[in-house]
Amino acid sequence: MMLKIAVQKSGRLYDHSLQLLKECGIEVSNGTRQLKVVAFNFPVEVYFLRDDDIPQYVYDGVADVGFVGENVVYEKNKDISVVNKLGFGRCRLSIAVPKNMQYKSVADLQNLKIATSYTTLLQSFLDAKKINAEIHEISGSVEIAPGIGLADAICDLVSSGSTLLTNGLKEAEVVLDSEAVLIANKNLTAENKKILDKLIMRINAVKTAKNNKYILLNAPNAQLKNIASVLPGMKSPTIVPLAEEGWSSVHSVVNESDFWEIIEKLKSFGAQGILVVPIEKMIL
Repeated sequence: MMLKIAVQKSGRLYDHSLQLLKECGIEVSNGTRQLKVVAFNFPVEVYFLRDDDIPQYVYDGVADVGFVGENVVYEKNKDISVVNKLGFGRCRLSIAVPKNMQYKSVADLQNLKIATSYTTLLQSFLDAKKINAEIHEISGSVEIAPGIGLADAICDLVSSGSTLLTNGLKEAEVVLDSEAVLIANKNLTAENKKILDKLIMRINAVKTAKNNKYILLNAPNAQLKNIASVLPGMKSPTIVPLAEEGWSSVHSVVNESDFWEIIEKLKSFGAQGILVVPIEKMIL
């Protein structure tokens, strides 16, 4: 039994998707750009497809699961499950207007013509805001639409915003914050559900590891209680006596987002020789 995984065949999610599979210990080689590849050491087949087609293929059961952007999932609006957020491919679907426009609020979109490839998401946003605007559906090079007189504004994916600036546009409203997600068909067999559960466990281990650092430090015994209070670790820090009397080695795990704040507290409690090590996998 093989779990069939759909992956974007080219574009911004391709490399990250294959890298994630590699970090999960799943060896996939697509050096010759094949449409289907069988993993060497895990019961999966990887199908390389257009990203816009992946929700449909998963819905139809041609693929069991897929790596795709949330923006595509919600635009295609198929009856499929989003089972895991993958932590890469972050962007936002935004409405942008000419930078010389005096834009104050979403009400300024009233009666404008907006060019987009994401008609479903844009219409839902406008309906929720009670805005009546004309949606002009186009594919590719949406950002040039205002400059050539095709539309008054656009709705498109934004990462850094540099493309908007280049085309004389500015971001006005965020329609959707998006990242890559793992989607699944709702009618998987029991065997494929077991394989999917194993895959999700590996993905979560990789994601958790990226968000945490392993930390080792030397601490005066008199400050161990204070140091332990800011270093909970997965359950509690590991404390090992050092050869030098009155000192111990403390080992723990620190979340990336709290790292520098915790380091400052540790130093204020007399911690020395602080060593920070990346974690490859972390299974909770």
